[in-house]
Amino acid sequence: MPTDAVLRELLVRHLEHWLPGALHRARRATVACAYAGDDAGGAEAALRVVAEYADRLRGRRLTVLVLAEGSEDLPARLGPVEAELPAEVAVHVVPGRPARLPVALKAAGAAGAPALSFVDDPAAPDPAVLAAAATGRPAELLLLTAADVPTRDALGVAGFPLVTEVDLVPVDGSPARRLAFATGSDKSLEAFKEALWAVDEYAGVRYRDPADPAGRLLDIALDPEPGPLRRELLAELHRAGPRTVTELRRHALTSTVYRSADAVRALTGLLHSGAVSRDPEHGRLGGDVVITAVEPPA
Repeated sequence: MPTDAVLRELLVRHLEHWLPGALHRARRATVACAYAGDDAGGAEAALRVVAEYADRLRGRRLTVLVLAEGSEDLPARLGPVEAELPAEVAVHVVPGRPARLPVALKAAGAAGAPALSFVDDPAAPDPAVLAAAATGRPAELLLLTAADVPTRDALGVAGFPLVTEVDLVPVDGSPARRLAFATGSDKSLEAFKEALWAVDEYAGVRYRDPADPAGRLLDIALDPEPGPLRRELLAELHRAGPRTVTELRRHALTSTVYRSADAVRALTGLLHSGAVSRDPEHGRLGGDVVITAVEPPA
């Protein structure tokens, strides 16, 4: 599926961001990849990233868990990459669905140390799986499911304070899929958003923001089309009243598929159209500038 290439690239990009920080923060860490089917291609890509950081693993312990159905051939598939890994990396292949992730994480001693999990399951999120993924300190989770499955509330209940969702919509008409990223770090959320808009724009996939009532499809680009974000920020202003630019930047980061920096472009467009006003009226559009929705004429 066209989404597979995008997902692998996102996993690789985020692992490249996460791994150095995890190894600097603690002496042990865990990476877990769990699949409802037998396509565990992302796990091989993850191991290749780990191999690139071999020099930073001295004195550390990294456990990589791979869970998949029909995984009898996985050891052979992962063997060539595993052979390149230093002794500080332990790879465990576990047969079964993502429902076995809590047991696997507990056996690996993942609780209390940095943990990054990737779960690919089209079914509704299993609360036990989400709770287990949240036991890392810190914990982050990439959750892939069907496009009509809500994830934000379930991830919040599991203990993740920051969640973003994006639908991956193939241009060839293949089924869309929903990707959620959950974390407790603003910095990691920003890094994920940067990766989201930096993947291959010719991958045959477009994005859709689950928070956009219009469901407009967005081309992947370093400077994404700001129309949907303008509408979402305007709706937030009508809903919550005047907000500072800082507050609207954070809303864009935490409640939409966009980055915080994209909010400034969107607000500039809203100001030019007269849909919002600002206080003070002149000067740089800094964080303390207050933005107010202009009521439509009666």
